[in-house]
Amino acid sequence: MTPKRDESGGPGGGDPLPPSTLDERITGALVGAAVGDALGGPVEGYSPDQILERHGGRVHGIVGPWHGADWRTARPLAPYHKGDGHVTDDTLMTHALVRVYARVRDHLDAYAVADHLVPDLMTDPRWIPELEAEALPLHRVFLAEKWLVARLHYGHVDPREAGVGNIVNCGAAMYMAPVGLVNAANPPAAYAEALDVAGAHQSSYGREAAGVLAAAVAAATAPGATPDSVVTAALSLAKDGTRTAIERVCEVAARHSDFESALVPLREAVTPYDTVGEDYRAPSLGARRPSRLHSIEELPVALGMLLVSGGDFRHAVLGAVNYGRDCDSIATMAGALAGALGSPVPEEWSKPVAEASRLDLWAPARVLTEVTDEIFARDVRRRRAHEEAFARLGDPRCSD
Repeated sequence: MTPKRDESGGPGGGDPLPPSTLDERITGALVGAAVGDALGGPVEGYSPDQILERHGGRVHGIVGPWHGADWRTARPLAPYHKGDGHVTDDTLMTHALVRVYARVRDHLDAYAVADHLVPDLMTDPRWIPELEAEALPLHRVFLAEKWLVARLHYGHVDPREAGVGNIVNCGAAMYMAPVGLVNAANPPAAYAEALDVAGAHQSSYGREAAGVLAAAVAAATAPGATPDSVVTAALSLAKDGTRTAIERVCEVAARHSDFESALVPLREAVTPYDTVGEDYRAPSLGARRPSRLHSIEELPVALGMLLVSGGDFRHAVLGAVNYGRDCDSIATMAGALAGALGSPVPEEWSKPVAEASRLDLWAPARVLTEVTDEIFARDVRRRRAHEEAFARLGDPRCSD
């Protein structure tokens, strides 16, 4: 059963947002993901109480580095300039995947990761906002993403199996929104493609989360989509601990209409499925290992915040940011989902984030919209050819 919201609802309630076009949905999702990433970056790793104390209240927009001017040397975040509107590796990886789609101009698989994504990370210097310098993306991404290069470039591992052995976290799920957008309004196709793509990066519930996030984004683009329909699509495809965690978190989320009251209950709901433990910076010995019983924390909480907010972008992202822990990735996912639903991304956030990060946040959306149209047209031709061949199989006049 899909968790239903209380009748009081939140901003936007459970009603669908006004109709929007494919390019608007893609733009909302990609720009929304980047904005969520930038807002969550400076408070990543901290608890809601720590965030409250540090900022003298909840975060309501772009804030500066946690350690102020000492960001270059203050541990554990040095040397990254998190805050002031800078996007993190979530956005860098998302944009890299869009570039792969732009090269391939068709559906992707694990081999596309090996043939295109890995070289992109290794060979093309780009502006890295958190380093305030041009550098190879490989020098910024986390160890779980460096795994791609180690396994695929240096280890020559079968791309479909390269994710086995990596730590199980949200590394693949955090940049999987483009797969959902390419498969707009087709969650099962998005799920299948994302599982293939993510096989080069993750295994177990990390790979599963990538598939479910892509499916949820695809569901959010469908005409008339609501937060409830997005969660329904996710639950229809999710397996094992990922499905149970989403179900439990969303059951709790449906009882709340403001993120402040939901922060602690959502954390309590996801705790039995999260392997990291209460001290986010000191994971338990059993953390991030393969399991059919567990789930990453980020995806269920992002879906929960989507329900709490009634699909409202601002409310969903601020809930994700103030949740703390891995909140840049939670807000990236929540931002992508709310943006794909058609909820407007506030310009008071998107423009400063683009300027501070020195990135054109709208260019990847224009590229992906064009590629998505091409892929859909190719899918139609392939489908028509299959229909014709299948029809001939049942027509005795066509048999020898």
